[in-house]
Amino acid sequence: MLSRVADSLYWMSRYFERADNIARVIDATHSLMLSRVEVATDQRWFRALNAVGLQIEAGNPDPQEAIRRLAADVRHRSSMISCLAAARENASQVREEISSEMWEQLNRLYHEVVGLSVTVEDAESVMRLATAVRAGSYAFHGVSESTMTHGEGWRFVQLGKYTERACAVSLLLDAYFGTTTEADDLDWIALLASCAAFDSYCKVYTADLQPDRVAELLLVYPEFPYSVRYSVERMYVSLKAITGQSAGRPRAQIGRIIGRLRSSLAFSTVNELRAGDLHSFLNGVLDQCRAIHGAVHDAYIDYPIEIAFES
Repeated sequence: MLSRVADSLYWMSRYFERADNIARVIDATHSLMLSRVEVATDQRWFRALNAVGLQIEAGNPDPQEAIRRLAADVRHRSSMISCLAAARENASQVREEISSEMWEQLNRLYHEVVGLSVTVEDAESVMRLATAVRAGSYAFHGVSESTMTHGEGWRFVQLGKYTERACAVSLLLDAYFGTTTEADDLDWIALLASCAAFDSYCKVYTADLQPDRVAELLLVYPEFPYSVRYSVERMYVSLKAITGQSAGRPRAQIGRIIGRLRSSLAFSTVNELRAGDLHSFLNGVLDQCRAIHGAVHDAYIDYPIEIAFES
């Protein structure tokens, strides 16, 4: 596969997953702000916004401005609309590799969200935008699974999706468990909702909200699609398939990094992690995901020309 094709498929998937993550965070945190519990809503928004990489000046906190930026500010590269635009742009570069149904769904969703009018004063418009992205995400993932050939290109799509998801969930966990402020049941519900996990939590643990159980589901539970461990396992499957088809390219470094990351999640317990330094562990997950990204880029996107002719 051409390196430019692999790169576009990978980034199409990462940007789309990023937009979906932002939509879930906005939806969950906005619902939390509507509660009448007397807890500083600004603080809750700062926590959610920091978890998706949006820093706000401490001297001028304005949650409504932050909502607008995170939802629809085209000048902000992490906004939902900017991420969808980037996903669409990458998809347009590889129209021959993805299915026509995938392109139609992504293109339709982009024009739908661009056509929505979002203002600082109108919270409902922000929620309509988030709802449209969430619904479009479910449709896009279903269409992708059903209509794209599950070959090498598909593996890069999956790698991008789950790399982004592992990073996003790690950031969310760090935002909620790393804060010095005591979280309440509404905060844990918001965290679970940000990962589409509330129903799954109730099925696995019942509705009794316990921080350790929340962390277990989202960090090390092996069978939940939004857990960090599940995402890393899907990254491993994709990387194994990709490197298995290119024996001449450097694979050892990628294998070592993903192997260490898998082992750290498979053999750690939440009790051990929370008793130690969970913040450092989550930062380690992020660092290893970045290292995997860099190693894949060096091996398959921006590699020396000599490597292409190795047997």
